[in-house]
Amino acid sequence: MRQGIDTVEIERIGKLLEDLDEDGLRRFFTEAELNDSGDGPGRAQKLAARFAAKEACSKLFPKEICLGTIEPVDFSVVKNGYGQPMIEPSAKGRAVMDLHRVKEINLSMTHTTSSATAITSAEISPVKAPWYGKVFYHVVPLRRKVVMDNLNRVFGETLPEGEIVSLAQAFYGHHLKCLVEFIRMPFLSQEKKEALIRIEGSEHVEQAREQGKGVLLLTGHFGNWEVSTVAGIAQFKEYHGLFHFIRRPLKPQWLNDFVMRRFRKAGFGTIDKAGTLDDILDLLEKNHIVVSIFDQFAIKQFGVMSEFFGHPAHTFKSAAVLAQFTGAPVIPASSWREPNGKHVLKFDAPIEIVTEGRTRDIISKNTKRFNEALEQIVLRHPEQWIWMHKRWKKV
Repeated sequence: MRQGIDTVEIERIGKLLEDLDEDGLRRFFTEAELNDSGDGPGRAQKLAARFAAKEACSKLFPKEICLGTIEPVDFSVVKNGYGQPMIEPSAKGRAVMDLHRVKEINLSMTHTTSSATAITSAEISPVKAPWYGKVFYHVVPLRRKVVMDNLNRVFGETLPEGEIVSLAQAFYGHHLKCLVEFIRMPFLSQEKKEALIRIEGSEHVEQAREQGKGVLLLTGHFGNWEVSTVAGIAQFKEYHGLFHFIRRPLKPQWLNDFVMRRFRKAGFGTIDKAGTLDDILDLLEKNHIVVSIFDQFAIKQFGVMSEFFGHPAHTFKSAAVLAQFTGAPVIPASSWREPNGKHVLKFDAPIEIVTEGRTRDIISKNTKRFNEALEQIVLRHPEQWIWMHKRWKKV
């Protein structure tokens, strides 16, 4: 079991309280931690225990700490409904935990009159592959080498080989489920379709549209994207006709026609990737929502080199260019299937956009931020991403 332990002198934290104001303390502690510690004489003691907990969490992920991927402040101490302390990671902290398949971090804190000690332990979430995923992996190894190369590129340094194989088998099992759901979808009543999907974060889309600059939805091939998109976004009756997808035509042609009929029936527009920039700008000016499928390889003409899971990957630059010159908020969107078979369609908070500097640098920095947002989404449910795509092809 992976464990971390750290001890902090209370006097050291007391000195920190004397030297820093509240703004300075926020470099080390969250607002909730500062509030929970109170203002009395025991404040230094409580904050010392929380500081020790952050350091103990950091010792669970030494490589990421050394590389600067995360910092101790990415782990905070909160209280659950029973008043017990627990670890709450930031988005970056959660992504690192997911990379190591850590479901949660258990915490124990204690203190004496002079020091505070915290012990953390990582609770690992094993990969569970369904039997049909295992069969497909062995019997019909569709692009298995690409899948395994990609999984090893991302998880090779954090997961044992057996876990990576199980992840590949779970991936194949997921896509077999997608096929069954895709076939069943037209035969479901509207009521059943709506019951199949839970929507989270819709307020982010509503607030973004209030700015009147249109919205860029940043997404990829997450979960059962065809089913969750049609059944989920169709619930936004007030947005009927406002969603427009930038996408390549599918092959074969009959499949593309079939999918497009569903999209049009659900009230979605589509924009061919080879379409004009004027079409997209016109939609954003009308305060519509443009959906960018951002997780695929981009040819040199349309992309820039940017890191994806720590490896160079040619990435579409269009989203960064549009965000810079239109001011449209960029909202990550994703979907996944839960163990009970239902789907979640989630809209995250807008990504903070870099606006100052050389144009080339702005595009590069924002593209990197977009890739980082997609990394966090992939790691939430890694078996439900499209690992058979050659994301890291050479230009």
